[in-house]
Amino acid sequence: MASDALGRDTASLVKRFHAARGSDELVVLQGVHALKHALRFGASVEVVACEDPSELTQLVQALAPDLIERIEALAVVLPAEAFKRLGPYVPHTGVVSIARRVATDPLALIACASRAPIVLLEDPRHFGNLGAVVRVAAAVEAAGVLTTGRQDPWDPVAVRGSAGLHFALPVARVESLPDTDRPLLAFDPEGEELRPEHVPPRALLAFGTERDGLSDGLLERADARLRLPMREGVSSLNLATSVAAVLYSLRFARVAHAG
Repeated sequence: MASDALGRDTASLVKRFHAARGSDELVVLQGVHALKHALRFGASVEVVACEDPSELTQLVQALAPDLIERIEALAVVLPAEAFKRLGPYVPHTGVVSIARRVATDPLALIACASRAPIVLLEDPRHFGNLGAVVRVAAAVEAAGVLTTGRQDPWDPVAVRGSAGLHFALPVARVESLPDTDRPLLAFDPEGEELRPEHVPPRALLAFGTERDGLSDGLLERADARLRLPMREGVSSLNLATSVAAVLYSLRFARVAHAG
């Protein structure tokens, strides 16, 4: 393993990680799971920082043996004090990496011919939830995940929540939802009960925040308002749980129809 990154000393490497956290072209990957998924789905990983090279090797052998040579070639060993200065969160695995983000044109994503649904999160507030939505969307092969609002969907905390699966499908922020021929289905407690077999191809599935739900403007634009069936007295589900329930119900309906 190299003792530093491209000849840079420890101080410059720490600065490099700090700069990556403020970049709209780079993202910091926290932990081994995010790193392995990023590499498996074609990410350009620039450097892998670790505290203990032998522990890194053991982790990769256990979790991603197919990637061990690639990860070891990128690895840089830092003393514990320097490693703690890489950012506000230090994963217990002692592995932090830098990768280049994948740029996605949200308008092109919305216009694409894929029959798979797109998930639209209106003004999500919690990065962990956002990342969990990306993770489940990748698992069921959704066409992509779009967000509105101020939050950066590629924030390192969101990418940690997705276990690096931001690289498995398009993820982007859009200022506002443009006109589209995709059916817009808004998930709202006052909507009709979801019947997965009736959801059309290429649907745009819109979810709001747990506290406020979807905005009036988006609800007015929706082609239909739907809700997940829930026990009486239960007012809402966690955002990521709701998205997972909807996406998997659609997947099971497709499989049943194909069978």
